Amino acid sequence: QVQLVESGGGLVQAGGSLRLSCAASISISPMGWYRQAPGKQRELVATITAGGSTTYADSVKGRFTISRDNTKNTIVLQMNSLKPEDTAVYYCRGAYLYWGQGTQVTVSS
Repeated sequence: QVQLVESGGGLVQAGGSLRLSCAASISISPMGWYRQAPGKQRELVATITAGGSTTYADSVKGRFTISRDNTKNTIVLQMNSLKPEDTAVYYCRGAYLYWGQGTQVTVSS
């Protein structure tokens, strides 16, 4: 069973930054972050392959950066210039199959 363990998240004021990390129990690709706000569907935030190819939702381009350390099976989402609309539970996903437990990100105005 593949495990994805997330860390980071929390409460920050608008314009601030947060960093999310996700460690996988094995090497998997791609890995990425999704988020789900109350009353809304889960949506893609960013993904990254083992080779470093990335995709981003239009809403986060230029503000969020996804990176990975293949030696540690870990990905990091650096979130800058956060907005209240970024408030959601953020989930790590691996290989389009596995989900982390989720971590809350709250951005206050």
